[in-house]
Amino acid sequence: MLITEGQVRLNGEVVTDFNRLVDLGRDKLAVNGVPLHGKRHEYVVMNKPKGVVVTCDDDRGRRTVIDLLPEELTHLKPVGRLDSDSEGLLLLTNDGDLARFLTHPSHEVPKLYRVNVEGDISKNAITALRQGVRLSEGMTEPAFVRKISANTRYSQLEIELTEGKNRQIRRMLAQVGYRVTRLVRVAIGGLQLSQLESGSWRHLNNQELAFLRAAESGQSQNVD
Repeated sequence: MLITEGQVRLNGEVVTDFNRLVDLGRDKLAVNGVPLHGKRHEYVVMNKPKGVVVTCDDDRGRRTVIDLLPEELTHLKPVGRLDSDSEGLLLLTNDGDLARFLTHPSHEVPKLYRVNVEGDISKNAITALRQGVRLSEGMTEPAFVRKISANTRYSQLEIELTEGKNRQIRRMLAQVGYRVTRLVRVAIGGLQLSQLESGSWRHLNNQELAFLRAAESGQSQNVD
């Protein structure tokens, strides 16, 4: 056996435990001095424009977020949902573990949105949103809601959710009597949309990736 013969090294150290877990996306594994390489994980953030669907392909022929990427990145998959009428921050990756961490409801990763609605939204409506409103599948979780500005024509809000029901913000606001005219996601956890132009994309930088990795690792430790 290669392990008993001391021919397997993990991150430079000889492996002696047959049950040692290895992540080829992060760890450096070598057998008899030859490095083994796992799938290279890639991470892209995009400012999704209105009218583009968040899917890898569309049987109705609509433009998808994958259409906005160069050929060498079309193997990536979008993380989570953002409806066609909405805009803003979207992460695309081939890292399934990170995607599951960011989207699973039990991890409660916050998503922050800027939302415009028709009319001057009332204090009672904001209170209801903060406490949770009833949708067809049940009550929503309490949300962070802040009025940024308002006049007789429209109000602009900041809304932060830790869940992700289908078209949730639009449906929540409809329940309290207001129609959404624009919805932009500006943050996922500590990942910010920043100054990225609509329809543009970029790779995650090392600091952003390290932050997401730390959050993922911390959540895993808490679960254990």
